[in-house]
Amino acid sequence: WAVLIAGFTPIPYKLVTLTAGFCKLPLLNFIGCSFIARGARFYLVALVVHIWGTKIKDSIDRYFNLLVLLFTVLVGITFLCIR
Repeated sequence: WAVLIAGFTPIPYKLVTLTAGFCKLPLLNFIGCSFIARGARFYLVALVVHIWGTKIKDSIDRYFNLLVLLFTVLVGITFLCIR
């Protein structure tokens, strides 16, 4: 779960890779989670830009870290409520 969530956050992904190796996360699990998380992150940005155009791209560039932080908190709260 940590790799999936960290794939969306502004935390440098190199830290995630090093931590996953230190915690001995199986390589195939890491690759799968990375593929899903990073792919989803970039496809979501591409979808938003496709729908709303370059105007929203400027807003995303300006507020990206805040948006990702809010999204991560929302996912965490949702996960805790479902659990």
